[in-house]
Amino acid sequence: MRFEVLGPVRVWRDGREVGLGAAQQRLLLAQLMAHAGLPVAMEELQHALWGESPPGSPANAVYRHIGVLRRLLEPELPVRSPGRWLVRDAGGYRLHATPETLDLLRFRELVRRARQGGTRGTEAAVPLLLEALDLRTGPVATGVPVEARSHPAFNALEREHLAVVKETADVALATGQAGRLLAVLHRAAAEHPLDEPLQARLVRSLAATGQRAAALDTWQAVRARLTAELGVEPGSELRAAQQEVLREDDARTRPSEPGRGTGNVPDRGARNGPVRLTVVPDTPAATPPPAASPPAAAPFVRPAQLPADLATFAGRRSELAHVAELSAKDAPGTRIAVISGMGGIGKTTLAVRWAHRAAHRFPDGQLYFNLRGFDPGGKPADPEQVLRGFLEALGVPPQRTPAGTDAQAGLYRSLLARRRVLILLDNARDAEQVRPLLPGSPGCLVLVTSRDRLLGLVTAEAARPLALDRLSAAEARESLTRRLGADRVLADPKAVDEIVTRCAGLPLALAVVATRAAAHPHFPLAAIADELRAHHGSLDAFTDADPAGDVRAVLSWSYRALSPGAARLLRLLSLHPGPDVTLPAAAAVAGGDPTAVRRLLAELTRTHLLTEHAPGRYACHDLLRRYAAELEAEHEDADEREASVRRLLDHYLHTAHAAGRVYSPFWRLGPLPAAAPGAGPESFPDDARALRWYTAEAQVLSAVAERAVARGDHAHVWGLAWALERFMDRQGHWHDSAALQRLGLDAAVRDGHRTAEAHLHRGLARASARLERYDDARTHIRQSLDLFAELGDRLGLAHAHRSHGWLLDRLGEHGGALDAAGRALALYRDLGDRVAETSALHALGWTHVLRGEHRRAAAYFEEALGGLAGLDGIRYAEAGTWDSLGVVRHHLGEHRRAVAAYQCALRLYREVGDLFSEAGTLRHLGDTYLATGDPGAARTVWERAVRLLARTDPTAAEELRTRLLALGHEVPAPRIALVPASPRPPTT
Repeated sequence: MRFEVLGPVRVWRDGREVGLGAAQQRLLLAQLMAHAGLPVAMEELQHALWGESPPGSPANAVYRHIGVLRRLLEPELPVRSPGRWLVRDAGGYRLHATPETLDLLRFRELVRRARQGGTRGTEAAVPLLLEALDLRTGPVATGVPVEARSHPAFNALEREHLAVVKETADVALATGQAGRLLAVLHRAAAEHPLDEPLQARLVRSLAATGQRAAALDTWQAVRARLTAELGVEPGSELRAAQQEVLREDDARTRPSEPGRGTGNVPDRGARNGPVRLTVVPDTPAATPPPAASPPAAAPFVRPAQLPADLATFAGRRSELAHVAELSAKDAPGTRIAVISGMGGIGKTTLAVRWAHRAAHRFPDGQLYFNLRGFDPGGKPADPEQVLRGFLEALGVPPQRTPAGTDAQAGLYRSLLARRRVLILLDNARDAEQVRPLLPGSPGCLVLVTSRDRLLGLVTAEAARPLALDRLSAAEARESLTRRLGADRVLADPKAVDEIVTRCAGLPLALAVVATRAAAHPHFPLAAIADELRAHHGSLDAFTDADPAGDVRAVLSWSYRALSPGAARLLRLLSLHPGPDVTLPAAAAVAGGDPTAVRRLLAELTRTHLLTEHAPGRYACHDLLRRYAAELEAEHEDADEREASVRRLLDHYLHTAHAAGRVYSPFWRLGPLPAAAPGAGPESFPDDARALRWYTAEAQVLSAVAERAVARGDHAHVWGLAWALERFMDRQGHWHDSAALQRLGLDAAVRDGHRTAEAHLHRGLARASARLERYDDARTHIRQSLDLFAELGDRLGLAHAHRSHGWLLDRLGEHGGALDAAGRALALYRDLGDRVAETSALHALGWTHVLRGEHRRAAAYFEEALGGLAGLDGIRYAEAGTWDSLGVVRHHLGEHRRAVAAYQCALRLYREVGDLFSEAGTLRHLGDTYLATGDPGAARTVWERAVRLLARTDPTAAEELRTRLLALGHEVPAPRIALVPASPRPPTT
């Protein structure tokens, strides 16, 4: 007899295949094979066959299937005889198998021999490991019902095989036999495209066989897939593999040909010799951290923030060469280049072009930020805001960012120490805006663009200046040729000369003219030149002593070509304070029908006066925006301007409140005055859509709040602060939340709106506690409680008690927390607010968890779930309650019920799109699997959690990687506590 499960489920008797009959019989036998001669309990067999929907007498059904299988395996077997192969054992059944009869046992025997003392890590181990790997002829248990293929027993075998693939790769690389494993690695990599340790081994193996170009192509393909499917950048091991290939290339190739090898196999040097193998059958190999990655304050994430390169870029060869000098490896200190010049001269385009060319020299990533130093519609970016964005891009989650510019700059410099990162700071106002953003590492390069020469950086920081002049006539012709084609440019050289002269070598002006010409291919270029001549004027903000430098003719000509509606929309969009605008917001600014405004936006996009840089989001170059602002001041009267801004503010305020009501139904938002006609606030069908809106609009909302503050529109300020508090808290934007709550509180006081003041004290207490400013938090929550009591606002008072209990839990004052949550519960019940009542029940349950009173906690969570049943828009709350119930079930030893609770939470979190909370539940689920003796299942869910946390909280991801490395086979893993040292608060 020969049994096979490492691929299709098959049985051979005397050299002939045995038909296994019905699908359930095949699945039953596959389960026994997967346990490799160990007994499988009857209950486990029943669950594998029917899940949670067994037939009326599942045990009898198993007996019948066993009887049929016995007769198929041994046709001569007497009736009711137990036979040789399917043996009753330990209340279940086992397959009597040996390495000679079962491919799984043969696989493990070969791996064991490869790991024996005399063979371990030597060249002799590779043939044995390859022979073992060849036993797998396809996905494990092929042929069983599809829904059963994800059973933990089969998943464990797949992980076991994958672990041996990685182990074999390590030995093959160390002993110079990488070529023997490439076919296996390619197959495994195709089956597991997101397994970074596996892909890293493929990259190294390709490079070791002289295929360095293929190695870099593989790395890039994996990176693209990780970004597209998981939204993450490659991890440390995969980045280390890429850096090894790049370092080998640096030693073998010219700098202008990065990533192209010579075809020689690299010298393995000290890597030859025995390698200690630590992989065990049920647990994938722990990957050692790459030696090239130095310790940092948080796990380093490789950012890639460069804007897209411009395909029509022309000229600037000498300038590119000048900046390229800064990439020399022997350049001392932190390298800084300042590219200065007038607006529209092409500073950003040049910097982005060079950055893309040099990106391979900075394998630790690229950072980018538009500092908006000369933004006509807003104020320059605050360095602290930029630092927070950079820290988040480098892997520091918002909730772990220190307070204050100095502390943030220190962490930023620490993260970049001994790293090679390219940093592009676009449109800087002055040297003081740039200085906090400079790294301390000599391996980094900073490119700064500005309309100012930034002589302070040149003097004090040894920055290298590059003053960008206009394009030469030849470069301007090259630019037109790239945009319009050589035939058209050569057909009328005189007209081209006049266009070049009129555009004064300004790339932006050339782009606008070329757009006009490209949109009308039948127009002769002479006609374009005539229009420029006829509309010659002045643009005050961008002129110099040379009249040829006047570009208003270009912009006014483009504007005059618009329809009246598009021209008006362009003028009014200059009033929008954010970096970009959506269709609903544009319709609010214009006070028009969204369908009609959509057509106007399409017209502005076609003429390149706007760009749709993301689906449904439109932006404008600041030079054109300034021009539009001048036109708005000229053509719109004060009443129309005021009405437009009022519609804009009302649009965002009412939309934020609509999103907040859906996203967090526990906190009732106060009534608002009616929105101005034409404001067109958006509505949201569910909490997931509301969260996506907030995520996309976060920067715009900040700018809108600043505009409202500047105008003294107090109701809009406190209204936005009130509506956005839940979003900011749940997403970890606690610094921003505290700042906005303070602005809102001040506005509510000025406006005399005491209810808003009470709510904002509560929100500011929460944000202060998140930032561990507990004295401030106590003060604000007390003021909130007093105000609500004075106002007689019982619902607001209940909310304040609820938040007070949450604060006391964080302070370890659990008795006070129970009292506060109990007061909230009594008020909610008296008011008949079922949704808020479940929040208080959850709070009470979580406090009991922190006190170790798990049965009492379970009763509260179950009561909360009963209250949530049948209610709409409460997926986030329901998910958090299921997760908490899973925690207590785990601690009570009810592991199957804990797993079921976690699965409910995971489904709901995935529907909402909350990756951070999903990862937390996966961590808990892994704990339960580990407690039940299933480290393979624990590893599976923890690896998924690590991939999610790599994006949302890399520090937690690194902690979980440590737990993954600690998983062992011979020694039972210790039970891991579920309640963290700083317990997470219950869902609110």
